[in-house]
Amino acid sequence: MPTESVVASPSGSTARLPFGRIDGQDVHLYAMRNASGMTLKVATYGAIVTSLEVPDRAGRLVDVVLGHDRLEGYLAHSPYFGATVGRVANRIRDARFELGGKTYHLASNNAPHHLHGGAVGWDKVLWNARELTWPKGVALALTRRSPDGEEGYPGNVEAETVYALTDDCELRIEMSARTDATTIVNMAHHTYWNLAGSGSIAGHHLVLHAKRYTPGDPMVPTGVEQPVEGTAFDFTTAKPIGRDLVSAGGSPVGYDHNFVVDGDPTALRPVARLADPGSGRVMTIAANQPGVQFYSGNFLDGTIVGRSGRPYRQHDGLCLETQGFPNAVNVPAWRSQVLLKPGQPYKHTMIHRFTAE
Repeated sequence: MPTESVVASPSGSTARLPFGRIDGQDVHLYAMRNASGMTLKVATYGAIVTSLEVPDRAGRLVDVVLGHDRLEGYLAHSPYFGATVGRVANRIRDARFELGGKTYHLASNNAPHHLHGGAVGWDKVLWNARELTWPKGVALALTRRSPDGEEGYPGNVEAETVYALTDDCELRIEMSARTDATTIVNMAHHTYWNLAGSGSIAGHHLVLHAKRYTPGDPMVPTGVEQPVEGTAFDFTTAKPIGRDLVSAGGSPVGYDHNFVVDGDPTALRPVARLADPGSGRVMTIAANQPGVQFYSGNFLDGTIVGRSGRPYRQHDGLCLETQGFPNAVNVPAWRSQVLLKPGQPYKHTMIHRFTAE
């Protein structure tokens, strides 16, 4: 069997490369290049985006995501870098929920709470990959079956994540799932972004189309929505992330909060705009989810050495994770956001558009 295969399309190309082995199985890395010269790399382990090269205002390409060159880095030191997170992203209070009159107990891997699908979530398993035909671009579909009882969740779930890199400089992510029994699903994409390619993201300018957020006690939302106006959480107009970073509080300090995206919670609509003044790179995000978790890389402390031997320090990357609200299953007003029944497919769309100014 060849170790590398390359498939060309009218708009770009896709190469399959070896990326190591886990549990006796091969892991592959798919390198997708569009007609504009952007290159996206995705691993079958964790459905992880390992790299995305984006041009600046002068056309210079730089990798704008945090990650590792080798599979071993993701196995040993990865705070969900670039992964598809599931079955339920973010936190579930006290690692438990009730469904159909039964209490389900989950791993308290963020004690005492459950985080990002548990001890072995979807970010730590192999996915099956197939290349797709995509108009004006290249695309890859990754699928897996999550069996009933995996990490304590009920129901068999068939999940899919599609990554499409378009010639219009968009990274489109389509996450979907189906179940054969009532369960909860809240998939999220967990890339750490740095539009400068390195250094702190404190100077990045951020807009969040969110007039409200869901404060926690301290990390898990309580079910209350509060206005951002007059607080450190007001990103309704562009401001440097570092301006109110200390005022956001936390231990370690920084943002790790869910924001209520303005508009119809199930409609595809603007979520965020991130800009790096130095390079001119701009990323906008649209999605069809009710919330977005803004995380400013607070727990990065220099101990993780990433791509090209670079240590990742506090606030060297940020996440913008569109999602149903954290702990929604335990909040009656939010519960429907994450409840999935047979015959009612889950669909989560994210569109990242890259420009330069």
